[in-house]
Amino acid sequence: MILRIAKKEDCPRLLELVNELALYEKAPEEVTVRLEEFEDAGFGEKPVWKAFVVEEDGIILGFALYYIRYSTWKGCRMYLEDLIVTEAARGKGIGKLLFDRLIAEAKELGFNGMTWQVLDWNEPALNFYRKYEANIEAGWLNGSLSKEQLLQMEL
Repeated sequence: MILRIAKKEDCPRLLELVNELALYEKAPEEVTVRLEEFEDAGFGEKPVWKAFVVEEDGIILGFALYYIRYSTWKGCRMYLEDLIVTEAARGKGIGKLLFDRLIAEAKELGFNGMTWQVLDWNEPALNFYRKYEANIEAGWLNGSLSKEQLLQMEL
């Protein structure tokens, strides 16, 4: 297995894995990003995300994608948007390879910590993060507005 930084040509496969995760999380209709938009956000003039991939025999089996989040309470922190390992490759240590690389990256870049979200029913993911003695917070609710909602608002 090879752990490396994602490249633009990896984006179609990364989106396949994103769709696999969305199906697992019972929300396949929520993935609306287009390939061009995804590529531009990671590899355009102003990239906003970075990812690490693990591949075997030229096939990407998992990836971890993060961006920088600024907290007025904590400062610059790594925000782990997705840590995905394709179902057929789980249990091979790929998630650990990726998460350990994220920890190293956060240290190298001097971030004040790392944050992410995990669904409260996703026991495999919760158990994975507990191995790192991660703090899993309760009590926060997520808020969002879709692009369609934003466009409909008159200010």
